[in-house]
Amino acid sequence: MMGFGYMGYYVIIGIVSLVSWLVSSQLKRKFAKYSKVHLRNGMSGAEIATKMLADHGIRDVEVISIPGQLTDHYNPTNKTVNLSEVVYNERNASSAAVAAHEVGHAVQHATAYKYLTMRSKLVPVVQMTSRMSQWVIFGGIALMATEAMGVAGQYVAIAGLVMMSFATLFSVITLPVEYDASNRALAWLKNKNMLTPEEYKGSEDALKWAARTYLVAALGAIASLLYFALRIFGNRN
Repeated sequence: MMGFGYMGYYVIIGIVSLVSWLVSSQLKRKFAKYSKVHLRNGMSGAEIATKMLADHGIRDVEVISIPGQLTDHYNPTNKTVNLSEVVYNERNASSAAVAAHEVGHAVQHATAYKYLTMRSKLVPVVQMTSRMSQWVIFGGIALMATEAMGVAGQYVAIAGLVMMSFATLFSVITLPVEYDASNRALAWLKNKNMLTPEEYKGSEDALKWAARTYLVAALGAIASLLYFALRIFGNRN
């Protein structure tokens, strides 16, 4: 019966994984498509990132190249904009979008954007709790099914739920962080006339699909948290 009871959880995970795969596949197709839209200004992703940093008066952030595909990120600890080799070197709408987006995070950091600050504070907590939370919940629900340990099991399960809620909160806070970084990137690209209308349209579309990957992750995290909350509190009687 316990295995059947967890079926709903695995259905949620299956649906989220499928949607995530579909969105990621579409994202890769979009980036491949807009990688063929070469920039008229001839600037590489690294040059675009460097100029955007300078235009925002940020001089203590370094733009570096890293291996991999879609591995681009901003590291607030050592203040580096890390661009994958393709984005760093190539001169197209996709590389422009990614480079500007990552600098958008650097601008957030420089201006103490509140949601980025909140997310940064959650990182160590999530690192400690995210891997354990499901197992704590599973253990607690298993104990709830016994007469001797039912009450104690519920407390264990609730503790696991609290641990999982930190990861869910992290996923939710990530949404405004990512959308804001894209908005900053697109605003700068447009205001500085960095791209032609066609190039801008491609960059905008690519960033929209990138943001949807975070949206799917957040919805999946919320769904999992609600499922386990119903399992725990629905079994009290």
